[in-house]
Amino acid sequence: MLRNTTRSWGSLARAFHWGLGLVVLAMLGYGWWMNHMAARPDRLFHRSIHADIGYVVLLLMIARLIWRAINPTPAPPADSPLWERVAARVSHWGLYAITIVVALLGWAHSGAHKPDYADWFGLFRVPQFTSENKANADFFENWHIWLAYVLIGLIALHILGALYHATMKDDDVAARMIRGQRD
Repeated sequence: MLRNTTRSWGSLARAFHWGLGLVVLAMLGYGWWMNHMAARPDRLFHRSIHADIGYVVLLLMIARLIWRAINPTPAPPADSPLWERVAARVSHWGLYAITIVVALLGWAHSGAHKPDYADWFGLFRVPQFTSENKANADFFENWHIWLAYVLIGLIALHILGALYHATMKDDDVAARMIRGQRD
C-alpha cells in the first residue's frame, strides 16, 4: 500500500524514512571525512559533491513533509504513556527541522563561499540565496557543522527509541516502519 493508514506507514513513507536515513548518515560520514581526511587539494571537489547531494536531501525532506501532511499518521500504541508520545513527537519533528536547517546552512555556505558549490553535478547551477562573503561563509559553515553533530545525537536517540520499542516494549512501533503493518 502506497499511502499511510491510521494503523501503519505506507510504502512511500517508509521509502522516504529509510532512503533519507541512509543518505543523511552517509552525508554525515562523508562530511566528517572530507573535512578531516581528504587531501587539501581535493576538498573543493568533495565539498561540491557533498553540496550536490545536500540539495537533493533538502528537496526530499520537503517532499517527505508534504507527503506526511497529506497522509494520516499511524497512532501510537494505545497503552503508550504520555511521556513516550511527547518524546516521539519532539524527536521526530526535531529530526525534520534540524535536517532541513543543516541543509539550508550548507546552501547558505555555498553562496557565501568562493568559489560556490552551485554547479549541480555539472548539469545546471543551483540558485544561491546568499552572496559571497568570507565572514558569512565561516558563520554558515560553523553552524552547519555544529548542527550536524546535533543531528547525529538526534539520530542516535531515534535509533535507541526504535530499539526500545522492538526489544523492551516488544510492541509494533518499529515493525510498522520496517514492514508497514501491525503484527
